[in-house]
Amino acid sequence: MTKLPEGMNWYLAKLVYQIVTGEGRHMPQFDIQYRLIRAEDTSWALEKAQILGKMGETSFSNVKNELVRWKFLAVEDISRIASLDDGEQVYGQIVEPGDPGEYVAMTRAKARRILEARAIGE
Repeated sequence: MTKLPEGMNWYLAKLVYQIVTGEGRHMPQFDIQYRLIRAEDTSWALEKAQILGKMGETSFSNVKNELVRWKFLAVEDISRIASLDDGEQVYGQIVEPGDPGEYVAMTRAKARRILEARAIGE
């Protein structure tokens, strides 16, 4: 377990960015980032997460010379992590998909790709 100074806690913050390319002619994209934050309380952790989010905004020109911007939208969620132990749950989400069968198939397909990529990499 990672030992923190007295009065400090770990938090997991979910930051959401919108990726804007060119004149908006591209498929809408969003970057979801999970960040560890060390703070005394939830309000300080939220403030730190918002600062990190703003600091993460960036822009550059892609290979087509189009402006690409990472625009910080919000801290969508923040939760305290009780401890950083092996196997500890750090985030959970309940989903209610429109098509459960499609959701299960997509989840299993993603899992297969991870296993296949691992097998190729070894």
